[in-house]
Amino acid sequence: MPQQTPTQRVGVAIHADDALTHAGLTSHLRLDRRFSETPADQADVTVVAVDTADASTLSLLHTLSASAGTRFALLVGRQWQADIFAAVDRGVRAVLWRDSFTPAAFSQALMAVARGGGSFPPPLQGTLMRQVQWTHHEVLTPRGLTASGVSPREVEVLRLIAEGLELSEIAEQLAYSERTVKYVLYGLMKRLNLRNRAHAVSHALRTGLI
Repeated sequence: MPQQTPTQRVGVAIHADDALTHAGLTSHLRLDRRFSETPADQADVTVVAVDTADASTLSLLHTLSASAGTRFALLVGRQWQADIFAAVDRGVRAVLWRDSFTPAAFSQALMAVARGGGSFPPPLQGTLMRQVQWTHHEVLTPRGLTASGVSPREVEVLRLIAEGLELSEIAEQLAYSERTVKYVLYGLMKRLNLRNRAHAVSHALRTGLI
């Protein structure tokens, strides 16, 4: 979904089993002209209010993603018992605690998510960073991959292609055979479902690999 510009209203869907909570969140949206309450299938951000974030919450997000957008902001009442890495994978981009909820924090979190960012309480940020670090050291590094799932050798080949070099020139510069360069490039393209060299370079630029 495209990121919002300042002149666009952010469409927000509210999912809360408790009618009072739903009414309160809707009221906050109506007081801020940057937002409009929107059906789930048209929302830029879907707010999900739960008492405790746990495995059942992840299942709920999976269900909601079939009809809602894939960007969620969670309002959590009591405690966090879910895998934060799995929550992010389900589309969670912001978490707010009910006991420290303020309209300003709510609006700030919604705007951050709508713009493609995120907002997490420091303890959850720390947990997420530790999980990312563990995945990097224990899963990716032994396989020669970076956090993006692309190896340093693949990044170097993409960088040189972006600079306009032919495969034979890349092979000479990296001291590989041309066949090896082709193997590296086509293996990457197949793994990431990239159509051609231009698509591969575009992906690398868009994701910040080069």
